[in-house]
Amino acid sequence: MKMLMSQIFHPVKEDMVKNRILKIEIMRFNPDEPDRMPFMQKYTVEEDKRISILNVLQNLRDNEDPTLRFDAVCRSAVCGSCAMMINGRPGLACRTYTSELPSGIKLHPLPFFKLIGDLSVDTGTWFRAMYERTESWIHSSGSTENLYQDNEKMKAVYDLDRCIECGCCAAGCATANMSDTFITAAGLLRAARFFIDPRDERTESQWYDVIGNDEGMFGCSSYLACNDYCPKNIPMQNTLAMLRRKMIKAGIFGKSR
Repeated sequence: MKMLMSQIFHPVKEDMVKNRILKIEIMRFNPDEPDRMPFMQKYTVEEDKRISILNVLQNLRDNEDPTLRFDAVCRSAVCGSCAMMINGRPGLACRTYTSELPSGIKLHPLPFFKLIGDLSVDTGTWFRAMYERTESWIHSSGSTENLYQDNEKMKAVYDLDRCIECGCCAAGCATANMSDTFITAAGLLRAARFFIDPRDERTESQWYDVIGNDEGMFGCSSYLACNDYCPKNIPMQNTLAMLRRKMIKAGIFGKSR
């Protein structure tokens, strides 16, 4: 395993970066040409110091291949749109630097999501549907406007609200890549965000009806690749463990929190 990881993610010393020639392979697919199978296209790029994968892609599209498809908006690890598979690992192109990789780099689109073309996938439609499945809004019998909240409780809510919807957790998830109906860590994280929100009045039993099944909490295999690949370092492990305990309790006893 150590040898495999070093081949995928191998930091390069700064003095090795100068004049290094990168061999980039990018998966190409045009949905307007369904009869043409996806293929890997090779590019050669001269490396600069502190250049990101996103910089490489933008330079290729601007100067060499205007047909290349990929997504990017903020370049600051906020929008999540530049997520892709980089040497077999899901990550953000804007925060992955070529100096961290070997000279041979392979780029693929994220699995699990609908492929638009090349490295571009449709995460927006999936996340929208997931929000509806988890009923991602505060359920309250009264108004929550101007209602005082404990700082520590709201800090915990904010910590889970930092998800940028990049889809890296889903791309690295074993269950998600076997079942397209699994809600993924992103969905469970969203449920946990409202579960711990003191303004939301849903009981554990009500939450069990939403995520207490094989497409929700009990579909999680606990490999925790989501915890490893989350670019925002959201505490997936502790959150999923908490949610699993609550759902087991609700399934057995059916009690409110």
